[in-house]
Amino acid sequence: MPRFKLTDLSSLEKSPTSPMTLRNKIGEMLVNSTRAVATVEVVNPETGEYRVVLQGNLDQEENRFEER
Repeated sequence: MPRFKLTDLSSLEKSPTSPMTLRNKIGEMLVNSTRAVATVEVVNPETGEYRVVLQGNLDQEENRFEER
């Protein structure tokens, strides 16, 4: 799996994107994080709209998750 870096964060905001593409990018980011927390900020049951904020720390150490 490619390593997600700080410079890749801007790619999360590129529009339009499919939910699957966004899922893959966020998954890569979480796998390459040393800490992650999700906060649900808004849920609108009438429209189905939601807002979730992710906060964490990307692992900055090279080769940490690569197989040896």
